[in-house]
Amino acid sequence: MASFEIEGGHPLHGEIIPQGAKNEALEVLCATLLTKDEVIIDNVPDIADVNNLICLLKNIGSKVEKLAPGRWSFKANTINNDYLDTYNYRQKNAALRGSVMLVGPMLARVGSAIAAKPGGDKIGRRHLDTHFEGFAKLGAKFSYDADKATYIIEAPQLHGADILLSEASVTGTANIVMAAVLAKGTTTIYNAACEPYVQQLCKMLCKMGAKISGISSNLLTIEGVDNLHGTSHVILPDMIEAGSFIGMAAMTGSELTIKNVSYEKLGIIPSSFRRLGIKLEKRGDDIYIPAQSEYAVETFIDGSILNISDAPWPGLTPDLLSVMLVVATQSKGCVLIHQKMFESRLFFVDKLIEMGAQIILCDPHRAVVVGHNHAMQLRGRTMTSPDIRAGIAMLIAALGAEGTSVIHNVEQIDRGYENIESRLTALGAHIRRID
Repeated sequence: MASFEIEGGHPLHGEIIPQGAKNEALEVLCATLLTKDEVIIDNVPDIADVNNLICLLKNIGSKVEKLAPGRWSFKANTINNDYLDTYNYRQKNAALRGSVMLVGPMLARVGSAIAAKPGGDKIGRRHLDTHFEGFAKLGAKFSYDADKATYIIEAPQLHGADILLSEASVTGTANIVMAAVLAKGTTTIYNAACEPYVQQLCKMLCKMGAKISGISSNLLTIEGVDNLHGTSHVILPDMIEAGSFIGMAAMTGSELTIKNVSYEKLGIIPSSFRRLGIKLEKRGDDIYIPAQSEYAVETFIDGSILNISDAPWPGLTPDLLSVMLVVATQSKGCVLIHQKMFESRLFFVDKLIEMGAQIILCDPHRAVVVGHNHAMQLRGRTMTSPDIRAGIAMLIAALGAEGTSVIHNVEQIDRGYENIESRLTALGAHIRRID
């Protein structure tokens, strides 16, 4: 288990470029199984979750080659279906939640798939019902092997269907879309997720020969085709990492420029940080954050306490609420953070309270933060990261704290953030990795 030792209180300065988007990478890499031809993906982030998925694709039979940093070639001209019934596959599949998106391409390509119970972050229940309900509509049948803790999904022939998703699941939408592009007939998906990552997946599939309309809306129409061909694709910058860097600049009182963020794809992320009082400027496709000695939280028009909550796109992504909660600890004013989607994602706030933050955890979904207005710094503490987003939030808190902090289990942070300690050290942070 690796740890970070962070000496807080050092301002950051300079420029930083966000990595490729983790969530998009997991989707488009799974989609490479839909064709026998070569697919080239650029801006692939070098992070644990993506690298584990690439390893899975190799074992399934895809010919994988790293052409340059961030540039990969995939050619799945043969599929090793027998590998799916091995202990090695079940173990790797269970450890990586994103691997559930292999099911859609495998059903479309070979008519069968196996999925282990989902792993990944310990942030609450993460059901696969949306995925399975969609596959069932397309003609798939399911069984569960209790001894192996795996679902067996079979569909010798997928056929188009009208699907109303029970929730606007990003991975569920992506999975069903990838199955439907090779199904016979027309599929409509209503209440589809429309995050930029899903839009990017659909655009890539269209370049491969798929017929998808309604991209960027919550109603997708997919006309099935007989086969797809190769293409090239560039992954967007990671909006979650861009938001994390905004939070770091605010907590450390730093002047920072975040380069090449694909600003138009950030949605309400910049305005949400502005509501916390953080000044930021759009400069071309960059975000410039000036050094601020204080930032004041807005209130609602009637003067009541600001409520920041997550919502399906174009609402605020839940992945940034942990960061915004930390930023609010040094704001001027109060804010209610309402995490609607996952019931365990706020449980890391006890560590922030130990650091001196004034937070009332109302229930598993809501926390009231009373800001210090930089009148008192957080104090360094020893913590353990339970998931990716809590881990980066702890790191941000440690960077702004007085004294030295230690964060254990930083493999969780590695799952979503590429070489984070070396990139932040280049900006002036004092971080040491301890293996």
